[in-house]
Amino acid sequence: MDDPLMNTNEIWIRGMDLPVRIGVPEEERAGWQVLSADVGMEISTAFESMDDALGKTIDYEAVANRLKALAAERPRQLIETLAAEMAAVVRQEFGAARATIELRKRILPGVDHVAVRLVRGA
Repeated sequence: MDDPLMNTNEIWIRGMDLPVRIGVPEEERAGWQVLSADVGMEISTAFESMDDALGKTIDYEAVANRLKALAAERPRQLIETLAAEMAAVVRQEFGAARATIELRKRILPGVDHVAVRLVRGA
């Protein structure tokens, strides 16, 4: 039996800074913070079949720019909300078969970060 992970074609953006206004208390949302994001995109086209053509893959610079704009467009209370919105954009606007989003927020004293992670799609 074939291992499905052996045939996965993924593109990752790691450690992307996302300027946001986010948090449950209104005071927290009033100022800008920077979240850290990892964005994984599974594509259905095998890398070997791309013929070195950008049009056959996902333009990761375009994804990064779009997600930064999405994060900055309005205040939110929950990083969970932003993660779900980001996954929808990656799948709907960029055609990823599966999106993995991890957001990290440095907010609690004595804790490196709090993180949420979601996977949507195939």
